[in-house]
Amino acid sequence: MHNVLKNIKFFLEFIRCFPHLIIFYLHRNNSIIRADVIRSLSLLEKRYSIPVGFIYLLSFHKPFRNVFYFRIGTLKSILNIFCSEISSLYIYRNQTIGEGLFIWHGYATLIGSKSIGENCTINQQVTIGTFNGYPTILDNVTINSGAIVVGDITIGNNSVIGANATVFQDVPDNCTVYPAQSKIMQWNHINDIAK
Repeated sequence: MHNVLKNIKFFLEFIRCFPHLIIFYLHRNNSIIRADVIRSLSLLEKRYSIPVGFIYLLSFHKPFRNVFYFRIGTLKSILNIFCSEISSLYIYRNQTIGEGLFIWHGYATLIGSKSIGENCTINQQVTIGTFNGYPTILDNVTINSGAIVVGDITIGNNSVIGANATVFQDVPDNCTVYPAQSKIMQWNHINDIAK
């Protein structure tokens, strides 16, 4: 019974997302979107064909909608009626984003850069850009939850930005940035605090 309900739900999602599938196959960014689909399915450990995987991602992995809408530009205003994007995931239009972008959760996330390379991964509550400018993010970069990447800087290839790290200077290739070390202060008596 569970499989029957699951199949019915997927069929209904297929009907709802069918206009998206047509745009996907006809759009000039088809190859980039295809790379996004392949990488997303791989990271989510789903073994679907491209069309079925595309529908699955639109239906059950909502951050993919925002990435897809970024790729297709102004057509998103029509398709957003059928599948709304995550309102708390904002991807600025005036940037170049390489193929294979994957956003894990995307809630409370702002992505504004000069460019983002191929096969990058971004988690939730991430802020990229503003303050003194927009960063350039190279290939295979992972930006973990709560990280802030600001300024006119470059994040090198294969780098990892740790959870809650704040980055405002260049990061070389193949590096990991950890957040500042938390320090626990201990007082022996409440009067020591006032000293």
